[in-house]
Amino acid sequence: MQTSPFLGELIGTMVLLLLGNGVVANVVLKQTKGENAGWIVITTGWAFAVTFGVFVAKAFGSIDAHLSPAVTLAFAVATDDYSKIPSYFLAQMIGAFLGAILVWLHHLPHWGATPDPGNKLACFATGPAIRNYGANFLSEALGTIVLILGLAGISSKGLGQMAVGVGPYLVGVLVWSIGLSLGGTTGYAINPARDLAPRLAHAVLPIPGKGSSDWGYAWVPVLGPLVGAAIGGLLIAWYKL
Repeated sequence: MQTSPFLGELIGTMVLLLLGNGVVANVVLKQTKGENAGWIVITTGWAFAVTFGVFVAKAFGSIDAHLSPAVTLAFAVATDDYSKIPSYFLAQMIGAFLGAILVWLHHLPHWGATPDPGNKLACFATGPAIRNYGANFLSEALGTIVLILGLAGISSKGLGQMAVGVGPYLVGVLVWSIGLSLGGTTGYAINPARDLAPRLAHAVLPIPGKGSSDWGYAWVPVLGPLVGAAIGGLLIAWYKL
């Protein structure tokens, strides 16, 4: 089989979700070795998930390694080139769905041991600490703007030549920073595929006692990041970052 940008985005996003939602499951599900390890572990695990998701995406053929419709949209707006959106969006959604299934398989005995349906949903999708749709939307949009501007900064020509292989680590640090500083309000989806596809997986998988998939909130981690991404893309274009 040949590597390709589509395959790279798919496999990279799958790894991102396996490791990212995997650390959530390790912390919130009952009788795991990491039970109750806390927010620092979750944000650190997500940072590493992004780092190695990027590496894997590049290895399988995506030089962009966006792993997110928000990132793809932002750079489409910034460059006025929207040709990658259909294939990248589809690859990222498929990859995120497959990653969520792998998280479910990996933790099979722990779903039944965990009584709280909210904790089970948290292993797939984000949710607000305080449900206020306007504030939650703003949190997701702002976090995504920071993500896009941070990515632009990492790739900026003004920084000079970067050593090969450093970029993915800096992206991981960026996501770690967003999680630590801005993630406590909504769980910092900042990526529509990261939330929507696993939420779909939660809805269809035979998870014992899983409860609602909370579709009433689902639009926030989709539209918030897309709006933030469009704003970030416009800023990149205006200031030629």
